[in-house]
Parts: sequence; C-alpha cells; structure tokens
Amino acid sequence: MTMKINCVVLNYNDAETVEKLVRGIENYGCLDRIVVVDNASTDDSWQRLKRLEGGKTDLIRAGSNQGYGAGNNLGVRFAMEKNKATHVVIANPDVFFTESCILKLARIFSGHPHVGVAAAAMEDRNYGSSLNGWRSHGFLGQLLWMGPVSRRLFGRALSYPKEKLEGKKAVYVDVVHGSMLMVDGKAFAECGGYDEGIFLYQEEMVLADRMKALGYRTVLLLTEHYRHDHSVSIGKSFHQELERQRIREQSTLYYMKHYLSVNPLQEWAARLWFWGIRMEVRVFRMIFGGERRK
Repeated sequence: MTMKINCVVLNYNDAETVEKLVRGIENYGCLDRIVVVDNASTDDSWQRLKRLEGGKTDLIRAGSNQGYGAGNNLGVRFAMEKNKATHVVIANPDVFFTESCILKLARIFSGHPHVGVAAAAMEDRNYGSSLNGWRSHGFLGQLLWMGPVSRRLFGRALSYPKEKLEGKKAVYVDVVHGSMLMVDGKAFAECGGYDEGIFLYQEEMVLADRMKALGYRTVLLLTEHYRHDHSVSIGKSFHQELERQRIREQSTLYYMKHYLSVNPLQEWAARLWFWGIRMEVRVFRMIFGGERRK
C-alpha cells in the first residue's frame, strides 16, 4: 500500500509560529497535505492563517477550544476522511523537522503493521538533545515524575537504562514525547485517538496506553532529530506557571482514575503530593527568582 502522509498542526492564538512551521515544510515532497487546525483562537489567528490556504495546505476551524487532544483529533479525522491520509504527523507549532526525518519515520511503518506510533529524538532549545522515549509509569512513578525535586532524585530509576538506547538506530519504547510524532491513521482511529477528556498534558501517555491495549507498539528513532523550541507560545509568568501546574494536575488525576484505576486513598495522596509540588514552585521562585520553564 502506498503511504499518503499528512501533517496536522494545531493553532491557538499563535499564527506567527504556525506560519513559520508551515512555510518551512510545505515543499516537502513526502507530505501530501498539511492540515492546520485553528482551535477557536481568540485573536486574529484565523485571518492570518488564511494566507496559508491553497497549495497543499488545508485550514479548518474548531467550533470551540476543547483542548489539545480534541483539536488534533479533528485534524487527523480531516486528514484521513477528506485527504485519504494513511499516516499523519502530529506536530506542535514550535517544532522543526527535516524531510529526511519524515522519510525515515515512514520507513518504520513500512512492513511493520504492529507499529502505531513513531517519533525521532528531540532537541530542545533549553535542555539540548533529549532521548524522548520513556517507560509507562504506575501510580508511584507518576507522582515521582511530576515533582521537580523527586524527578531529579529518581529520574534515572524511572527512565530506560543507557544500554537500551546507546548504539541503537531505533528502539521500542512505551511512550514518546507528543510535540512531534507520526501515527498510523488506521491504528489511531481504531484506538480512539487522543482522550478528549484531557484538555492539556498527559496526551501521549493516554495514546500510548490505548495503542498498547490493541497490540500496537511505539518506536523511537535515534538516528534522526527534530528541534523543539519549548515554551515559545506558552506564557512564563508565575501566575501562568501555577495555572499550567493546575491543568497538569487535573490531567494527571484524570489519567490515574481512568487508566491506572486508582482508589480514593491514592487520589487523596496524589492531591496532597500536588500541593507539595506547588509549594516547591513557590520556594524555587523565592530563592532563584527569574523565569522557570516547563
């Protein structure tokens, strides 16, 4: 079967970043279409994004902002139903990837029908190169991974050992970072795509669990990288940082309830842990000041 690849890019009040990405990839021969989804922006994004229409770019608009997952689900459905895409790249506006990266990701799916998700290694402007594949975490692992201090203390134990990744071209992992990945369209539709009960954060964990439940696997390609200009379109004030933390907590609790089946005592413990994390954020601000990034 001939692969037909679309790229879905979700916009919310960030037309400039979206336009930069689309202009950078619109001439890639491997991309059949680019689908830009405006997630009910409240600024002039829709008018500005109109400039991208034509050529190979489709522009669609969500009736309301129901979150990251819902917006991307809308784009993937359009790509599959209208454009007859077989595979879809789901990309944040603040990433950049080469055509070679897409071609090599596509090869992973060729002849491997059990692969549902594939991603390249990520280069972050703040943290450098990152092997962005990780293990699925149970209840305790989720809590430890959430805290800035606990993540530093236990991060190595929660991550894959170096020998799993070093010297490899590609490896199976449980989860890959959601900022840029490719999905098999049929597998994505079969598993239900992203869980629209989550507004933001934890989307990749849910997608990985849903894919795994149906027998699909996730691959991390180590020979290709994409750049992620993290936090380009995310507010960085203290107030906004705490608001993002609140949303992250809500999403994590949702994931724990619906995918880890935690009991009421565990939920209470998680809420107490999250309160401690918010205190950590306040203390870091008091001691170090300045702007901290997600």
